[in-house]
Amino acid sequence: MKPSVSATELDVRHYTHDDLAEIRQTIIDIHADAYADAMDFEFNQRFPWFVDHWGGNPGFSCMIAYDGDEAVGFAYGAPSTAHREWWREHLDPAPEKDRTFSFSELAVRTKYRGTGTAEWLTRELLDSRDEDLAVLLVDTEHPRVQALYESWGFRKVGERQPFPDSPVYAVMLAELPLEPRGADGTVAEPIEPV
Repeated sequence: MKPSVSATELDVRHYTHDDLAEIRQTIIDIHADAYADAMDFEFNQRFPWFVDHWGGNPGFSCMIAYDGDEAVGFAYGAPSTAHREWWREHLDPAPEKDRTFSFSELAVRTKYRGTGTAEWLTRELLDSRDEDLAVLLVDTEHPRVQALYESWGFRKVGERQPFPDSPVYAVMLAELPLEPRGADGTVAEPIEPV
């Protein structure tokens, strides 16, 4: 049963690298709920390593949504290292803008899916950024998730398999700030892939 609260009524809190010890288990628990059907996949079992990796970045930024005392979703990432924006290999010519935020992870507890929580967390995280661009990866086996990101202004610019045991991901890029959604649901013009 879906909760009666709308995404805009959730309490969204911002956390940084300094808060990782406090929020680490919360992030892992939400991820385990969101990926319950896929936790036998070894790559998903390594998620705590990714939390430590991203959380170890001094620029780490994380939004966690709460419904009362229950943490129901999170979105996090960190600024890309200057002049090492790996996504550029997928565009010719690459945009002149070069300050990129790597949007690493978004997860929402199963019962909160379809409530707008994922978009709310994404916009809260990315609206707080001063980078020019945001990049993320989406499993190519999940076209509905890719379409959701496209509806928020992201565009697929290529594909990448960052680890031998990881899925093949769609590389998705958006200019920041994300365009507000219009009454007709329109978003920004696409960034053309190679």
